[in-house]
Amino acid sequence: MIFLFGPLYSGKKVVAMELLGCDAAELERRAVWDVQDLGAKSGDLPALAEELAKYDVVIATEVGSGVVPVSLEERAAREAAGRLNCLLAQRADAVARVFCGIPMVIKGRLP
Repeated sequence: MIFLFGPLYSGKKVVAMELLGCDAAELERRAVWDVQDLGAKSGDLPALAEELAKYDVVIATEVGSGVVPVSLEERAAREAAGRLNCLLAQRADAVARVFCGIPMVIKGRLP
């Protein structure tokens, strides 16, 4: 599994399609994105990470680099997203941060 993360609208899906050599329709079958939202709703992050790791590519939008929210619920959602990202990175063969459409490898090698 390849784990891609980065800011909103940074080109993560385009990079995923390039890495997989596929179009948008095939990407829908082989990848999952916006997993930070799933993490916020999950009561079992390790089980969610195991399920997500079955995809070829998992994509998350960074949510923890901005202003800390006042709302307790929003802070808890960010915490869950960050913990899910850590679990996904542990399970991934390759991890890359995508910024301006450029993947920067943090772990492993991209195909």
